[in-house]
Amino acid sequence: MEKNELKRKMRGTPAMGSVIAVVALIAFYFAGFFTHGLLDPGSAEQLRALRDQVTQLQERLDRIAVRLEGGSPKKESTGPQPSGTDRLEVSADDDPVIGRADAPVTMIEFSDFQCPFCKRFFEQALPKIEEEYIKPGKVKLVYRDFPLSFHEQAQLAAEAAECADEQGKFREMHDRIFQGQAEWSGNAEARRIFASYAEAIGLDMEEFGRCLDSGRYEEEVQRDFNDGVKYGVTGTPTFFINGRKLVGAQPFTAFQQLIETELRSSGEE
Repeated sequence: MEKNELKRKMRGTPAMGSVIAVVALIAFYFAGFFTHGLLDPGSAEQLRALRDQVTQLQERLDRIAVRLEGGSPKKESTGPQPSGTDRLEVSADDDPVIGRADAPVTMIEFSDFQCPFCKRFFEQALPKIEEEYIKPGKVKLVYRDFPLSFHEQAQLAAEAAECADEQGKFREMHDRIFQGQAEWSGNAEARRIFASYAEAIGLDMEEFGRCLDSGRYEEEVQRDFNDGVKYGVTGTPTFFINGRKLVGAQPFTAFQQLIETELRSSGEE
């Protein structure tokens, strides 16, 4: 290929140039830490700062990956999007529920354990939703899987959570997986890490191992994904609050507004 043709093709793929730039940034970042001896194992503050920086870089890479997907429905939501006014009939299937079964407001989440924006919801909005609405019995949260094609460990993470649900400990595994996202995301040893989470929450390890290795929930996770596509899910996380769609890592106030509206409609304020 002639040089001019090569240059033209490279100019036509700005996302690839961004990938190279971010990868280089990561390399220099770590090199700087090691060169200057800043990675002191005894410094929790430095390690937390490093982890935060790595998470931010991961989010940038994931955004680039979405652009490289070229319009595929399997993508992350990179930020809040306005909710629609239409109300859809969205099935909860037989998926794990957090909260009281008879809560007047049903919040269905289509999520990906490896998605940093889903983790942001888990860390920032979910605790407030749980405190104000789930614990008082006003809202129940149904978790449905939507593993993205460019997140290699997302499918396995979803299956691990399903296997934990089989033993009545979905919530404990759900929390561990999101809390440890930086540890297992992109890690070829993800299965071993999920097993360590299972042991930490007290699962029967033989049964958990059989469940995960058999692929027992592979079709269940795929069914969730297919349902999400049917309901118009095009990014993660996506929520349906009594059928009203809300997309992205929204602030708590966005959820609060919709939930309060639904509570007023049901007379459950």
